[in-house]
Amino acid sequence: MKLWQKNIEINKEVEKFTIDKDREMDLYLVRSDILGSIAHITMLNSIGLLTSSELSQLLIELKSIYKSIDYKQFSIEEGVEDVHSQVELMLTRKLGDIGKKIHSGRSRNDQVLLDLKLFTRDAIQTLTKEISEFINFLIIQSDKYKNILLPGYTHLQIAMPSSFGLWFGAYAESLVDDLLLLQAAYKICNRNPLGSAAGYGSSFPLNRQLTTDLLGFDSMNYNAVYAQMGRGKMERTVGFALAGIAATFSKLASDVCLYSNQNFEFIKLPNEFTTGSSIMPHKKNPDVFELARAKCNWIQSVPQQITLIINNLTSGYFRDLQITKKIFLPSFEELSECIRMVFRMIQKIDINTHILDNDKYSFIFSVEKVNELVLQGLPFRDAYKQVGLEIENGNFTPNKKVNHTHEGSIGNLCNDKITAMKELIIDGFNFEKVNKAVQNLLK
Repeated sequence: MKLWQKNIEINKEVEKFTIDKDREMDLYLVRSDILGSIAHITMLNSIGLLTSSELSQLLIELKSIYKSIDYKQFSIEEGVEDVHSQVELMLTRKLGDIGKKIHSGRSRNDQVLLDLKLFTRDAIQTLTKEISEFINFLIIQSDKYKNILLPGYTHLQIAMPSSFGLWFGAYAESLVDDLLLLQAAYKICNRNPLGSAAGYGSSFPLNRQLTTDLLGFDSMNYNAVYAQMGRGKMERTVGFALAGIAATFSKLASDVCLYSNQNFEFIKLPNEFTTGSSIMPHKKNPDVFELARAKCNWIQSVPQQITLIINNLTSGYFRDLQITKKIFLPSFEELSECIRMVFRMIQKIDINTHILDNDKYSFIFSVEKVNELVLQGLPFRDAYKQVGLEIENGNFTPNKKVNHTHEGSIGNLCNDKITAMKELIIDGFNFEKVNKAVQNLLK
């Protein structure tokens, strides 16, 4: 069944090429398609295109299909083109001609636009929760290990004293910034395209504000042409936000791989979370972090891949846009899996609490000595030269007591400020409005 098909049978090779993996990707969108249809038919009833009896029958069936998804009973049948066709076919089998009425006033263009947006905002909500929990853990670890020093590096050369408090807290604040970018992407996503039809509106007196309210959108994409132009743009914009999160996790994974190396020994990974070698019996490889790094680096390519598909398209719909689905939709699962595995692993690492006891790190305290002399009244350049000469002559004796008090330093991590920023950003998503709207639709 194809919504556009009349009496001509399409060539099978053409059909296979044009559908590609779209049926598989559409399984991501089933819930969203049904929610969108519930809102759409409610609106059709309000403008007289469906009777109250027809609406009631359709709502019962749509909610029944929605419920069946929980038990993985939904599938797109062989010969059925997409999720939209499958849902309409199921309604028509149950309700006859009434099922055919749900497509009035919309095109597959605005239908899939809507599905993608509903899916994306739900996926962003799940992702935000996962990141928030991870940030909370990082803050706890930062406070717990705030007095445990480790070397800081510039150019991968030992530089100045750092701490595990700073290290954990740095990734917490990085993820807070990533959430801010994700919130901006969410707000671009959370605008209703339904009613733009094929991209030029409809002669039906559609009530677009009603569907906007029913689905909990912040507003609508007002211009019908722009609503269609938003296909691909929304995915690319959200892709950039996912890439930012992935970049933070990739860097964290790289740190863990380095810090667990025997030449560093800053941390130890549990034996059960490492893998071995087929030839070297001593090996304990950080495969999870290496794979997380690789997967996160792939996720960082998502907005570029989408850009390469959409960047030379004129206004209006093109089938090119279908290809963005198989890049975009699975990226949420990939990122969530990386977050879950990194979270699980990092909870089990052992921290070396005596790293800086090793004399090879003595020179990282040179700046502390310079600053101490400056506080005693010596000009900075003279203090710098004096300590430099002590190092060159082998006379430098470090003072390993670190006293950093300014905001964001070893002794003043500002973790309460980072947590407050995170909570403010999460409140700004206003997920409650969307959740309440969805609950009301499914009553």
